[in-house]
Amino acid sequence: MTLKLAIAQLNFVVGDLAGNAKKIVDAARRAHAEGARLLLTPELSIAGYAAEDLFLRPAFTETCDDAVKGIASALADLKDMVVVVGHPTGGSLRSRSVAVQMRYNAASVIKEGRILETYAKRELPNYQVFDERRYFTPGQGTCVFEAGGVSVGLLICEDAWFDEPAELARAAGAEVLAVINASPYHVGKEGERVARMADRARAVDLPLVYAHLVGGQDEVVFDGASFALQADGALALQAESFRERLVFATLERPSESGGSGVRVVAGPDAVAPARDAEAQLWDALVLGVRDYIGKNGFPGVLLGLSGGIDSALVLAIAVDALGKDKVRAVMMPSPYTADISWIDARDMAGRLGVRYDEISIKHTFESFKGALAEEFRGRPEDTTEENIQARIRGTLLMALSNKFGSLVLTTGNKSEMATGYCTLYGDMAGGFAVIKDLLKTTVFALARWRNAHDPYGTGASPIPERIITRPPSAELRPDQTDQDSLPPYDILDGILARYMQDDEGIDEIIAAGYERAVVERVARLIRINEYKRRQAPVGIRVTHRSFGKDWRYPITSKFNETAGAQKP
Repeated sequence: MTLKLAIAQLNFVVGDLAGNAKKIVDAARRAHAEGARLLLTPELSIAGYAAEDLFLRPAFTETCDDAVKGIASALADLKDMVVVVGHPTGGSLRSRSVAVQMRYNAASVIKEGRILETYAKRELPNYQVFDERRYFTPGQGTCVFEAGGVSVGLLICEDAWFDEPAELARAAGAEVLAVINASPYHVGKEGERVARMADRARAVDLPLVYAHLVGGQDEVVFDGASFALQADGALALQAESFRERLVFATLERPSESGGSGVRVVAGPDAVAPARDAEAQLWDALVLGVRDYIGKNGFPGVLLGLSGGIDSALVLAIAVDALGKDKVRAVMMPSPYTADISWIDARDMAGRLGVRYDEISIKHTFESFKGALAEEFRGRPEDTTEENIQARIRGTLLMALSNKFGSLVLTTGNKSEMATGYCTLYGDMAGGFAVIKDLLKTTVFALARWRNAHDPYGTGASPIPERIITRPPSAELRPDQTDQDSLPPYDILDGILARYMQDDEGIDEIIAAGYERAVVERVARLIRINEYKRRQAPVGIRVTHRSFGKDWRYPITSKFNETAGAQKP
C-alpha cells in the first residue's frame, strides 16, 4: 500500500479569503494531477495567520466557514482526493451582559465535495507572540481520518508539542501524524522544531508530516521548511525555507509478511541543503520587507542613507526584497556630516543602482535655530539641537512619502531601540522598521555576510568596506561617536541579550562578568525609554524576544530592579 501526499507550503494573506481559497484549490488540483491523494495546508490557511481581533468578528468567522464550503464544492470532481484546510470556526453566544466564546482554531478534512470531519486545536499557545486564548476555545476531540488506505491522525501546531494529543491519535488508530502549522520564525527555530517533532515521532512510534506556513505578516515571518520524519525521528523530507513550495512524499506500508508500520519515502534530493544562520536571517528580513510592501500595496520604499552601517544594511535588504527600481535613497547632510559619509553613501547607491538624491538640511537647521533663538537664549546647545536635525530628516522623508506614495523604512537597530539612542519623530519616523530586532553586533555580522554573498543576484559587495569598519556615529555634533553615549557594542549587546531577551536578573548578569555600573545603567535606559518604543513603527521579528508583541511593559511604572528590594 502506498499513499502519495503533498504539502502546500504557501504564502497566504490575512483576510484575503477568496485569494487564499483559490491558492488551496490550485494546489489541490496540481497535487492530484501529480498523483497525490492527500494535501495538507498550513494552520488557519483560509484566514491567514494571525488575523488577531478579526477572529472576534462573527462576520469574519462566518465568511471563513463559507470559504471552506466553497473549497469543498470546487474540489468535488477530484476522485479520492483528501484535502486538509486550516480555518477558524464557531462564534459567540451572546446575552445582555455576557458573551461566551465558542470559536475554534480548526481544520476540516474535505473529500469529493464533502467536509468529512472538523478538528479543533486542543493546545492553545499564549506566550511570545502567541495570544490564542484571547480568541479560541480549546478543542476536546481527536481526529483520525483515512486517505488512500492510511489512517492519518490530525494535529494543529501546538498540539504536537504536548504528549496527549498525539497519544490519543495513536490510540484511535493513526498510522501517521499530520501536523499543520503556523509557527513564526526566529533564529534557531527551524532546528528546534525538527528536534521537538522528532521526539514526538519517537514517543508514539509514528512517522510525522509537518506542513508549515511561509510568508511575512506585519512583524512576524513564517519560514516554511516543511518536513517529514520517520517513526524513529530520522529526517526524510525537508522543503526549502522562505519559499512557496508544493512538496511531495509517499507513505508506504510494507506487506504483512515483510514488516509493519508506515514509512516515509522521498527522493534522493528530498532534504533541502542545510544553510547557515546568516543566510536564513537574511531571507527572513528580505521576505518580511517584500510581503509587508507587497501585501499592503505600496509602490516602493525610500530611506535616509547616511553613510552609516544601519542604513546601508537596510538598503541592501530592501534591494534584495524589491529590486532596485522600487527603492530610493536620500542623503540629507548636516553641518556635521563627514565627507566620507557622502562618498560612501554615493558609492553604495551606485553599486546597487538605486535612485539617489541629496537634500542638504543645513539651511533648514539654521532656520529652526533662528526661530528658537529667543526661547533658547543663554542656554548651550545640547541634544535638543541634535534631535532637531534628526526631525528635519524625518519630516523630509515623510514629505517624499506623502508625495510619491513610497513607504519610509526606518533604520534603527535593537540596541538603539533598547537604550533610547534614537529620536522620536526623527530617525524613528517611518512606516516599517526593517532591523528593529537586530542587535548592533548582528548588524555588523550580517553586513559582512552580505558582502561575501549575493543571494538574490542584485550585486556583489554592496556595502563599502569603510562603512563597516569606521566607528559608528550619528553625526549630529562634531567628532561624535556612538560610544560617547553608549557602552561598547559587544558589551552592550551581551547585556541586552541576557536582560531583555533572556530575562536574566541584574545580579545574574554581573555574575557572568559584567560591571555592575554598566549593567545597572543599561537596565535603567531600557526602563526609561519604553515610551519611545511604544511609538516606533512595526518591525520584523527575528529573535525569540523582540520589542513588539513579545515585550509588554508599562510605560508608567515605579519598579526599579537596580534599586534593590522595595519595601513598603
